[in-house]
Amino acid sequence: MKPRSKPPNIAYFSMEIALDANMPTYSGGLGMLAGDTLRSAADLGAPLVAVTLVYHKGYFRQHLDPSGGQSEQPQHWEPQRLLKEVEGRVDVELEQRQVWIRAWQYDVQGVDGDVVCVYLLDTNLPENSEWDRHLTDSLYGGDERYRLAQEIILGLGGLKLLQKLGHDRIQAYHMNEGHSALLALGLLERRLDQSFAGRVKQLDIDGIRRMCIFTTHTPVPAGHDQFRDPLVRQLLGEERFSLLEETQALHDGSLNMTYLALRFSGYVNGVAMRHGEVSRGMFPNYDISAITNGVHALTWTSPAFCELFDNYIAGWRTDNNYLRYAISIPLEDIREAHAKAKQALFTEIQHRTGVGLDPKMFTIGFARRASTYKRADLLFQDRDRLKRIARDVGPIQLVYAGKAHPRDEGGKKIIRQVFDGAGSLSDVIRTVYVENYDMNWGRLITSGVDIWLNTPMRPQEASGTSGMKAALNGVPSFSVIDGWWAEGWIEGITGWAIGNTEMVEDPASEVATLYDKMERQIIPMFCLYVARGQPTGDSGKAGDSSPQRRVD
Repeated sequence: MKPRSKPPNIAYFSMEIALDANMPTYSGGLGMLAGDTLRSAADLGAPLVAVTLVYHKGYFRQHLDPSGGQSEQPQHWEPQRLLKEVEGRVDVELEQRQVWIRAWQYDVQGVDGDVVCVYLLDTNLPENSEWDRHLTDSLYGGDERYRLAQEIILGLGGLKLLQKLGHDRIQAYHMNEGHSALLALGLLERRLDQSFAGRVKQLDIDGIRRMCIFTTHTPVPAGHDQFRDPLVRQLLGEERFSLLEETQALHDGSLNMTYLALRFSGYVNGVAMRHGEVSRGMFPNYDISAITNGVHALTWTSPAFCELFDNYIAGWRTDNNYLRYAISIPLEDIREAHAKAKQALFTEIQHRTGVGLDPKMFTIGFARRASTYKRADLLFQDRDRLKRIARDVGPIQLVYAGKAHPRDEGGKKIIRQVFDGAGSLSDVIRTVYVENYDMNWGRLITSGVDIWLNTPMRPQEASGTSGMKAALNGVPSFSVIDGWWAEGWIEGITGWAIGNTEMVEDPASEVATLYDKMERQIIPMFCLYVARGQPTGDSGKAGDSSPQRRVD
């Protein structure tokens, strides 16, 4: 199949994009969503081009000590081995100096051969200063000056690159989160005289709004990038700072990238119905719609289930709507596919950690970014009861994964608490904590566990699509009703709810129903499933039952 590209009329900007497991250009859900969006766009043959940064040192490589203490190292990779360098350079002005930018190209190919081109911006050039050369080194690294410089490169530099490469048919600019919002400033500058003379009369904010689309992902105020006015003035310069003032884009003495994106976007959406409600409460002066996130089915369906769907649902790869016919697949074939996916996960875990897990045991999966609101330690709130359930109702084993941001001490503490809880139950519950959670581990864990656990504090889960990936592989969710699960949850059918069904957080109810449903419904159902003849495969060699770390 010969790849084919269309002249793009949509430009998609994102600070992170998960394109390939060998390219550490993402940190978590935002990047995963961006990658799935581009893969879906390629499948649809959409005329789209994307822009991000290259990140020579990646996000970080995680190491966990025996108590769960996280340390970090750079995740070096060589773009020239995987990407094609684009001819030509562009520059942006930072602190009254030129910073030169080159780009690397990655082609996302769709199922029918259509291609979405992704440009990864890079400042590591000899003509730049030492500090400037490292601006595209680390994802979400550095101080505020470093971060604002990156966002200037993404928004203004990315816009300039598209113009340099002749992409002059762009009609819509899609900002995936607020990091790239300065592209709106670049669009506005295009409409002004080169001398900036008489610019107030010429400002056409409505014209920019007709070109810009903004997707917000963050339901808590602390998650929105803000830069104080003096820093903005220092990096952008007096003329651009004045232009931001004239357009009323500054907010309470700072440049809030979300407000900037809201100010210049004609269409704004949250990423789940409930998240849309939360966002309208946070930003009541703006019209915010909701488009619930999805996942790219072919990327996240395990080989065993791909084979199963190929056998029973012709055409599912090109039209995922056909997956509704999965209801007609014989249960024995689904059992067999799940057993293969489970064994694939356990084989990789044993290879990486030396821990042998038993495919006949009920296996709970929790693999998320380690952040306090995601509450990875909620399962261990009542350790005595969890131990009793494992002994009296049915055996349990746990698979965890997830990184904490290097500066997120709360997230690092959560990992240590998981290790502490798992260690205190190691005589009855075997737990493995996989280091360096990435796309490959995501595919394995979401498809290979028996249930997907999700325990966010409401209403802080914007969407949380990992449960969708599990669902593609026949794995039900056991989740607090937040994000997409408010729409996907059918009790006892698609999975089970943790806590009450209202939007208000109720920790006591959540802990109670977590254990009640495990004890009275979920584990007894799994035991019956095993008794009816679940294929088990090879159990592997048992290992130490304390939390284990991935061995690189």
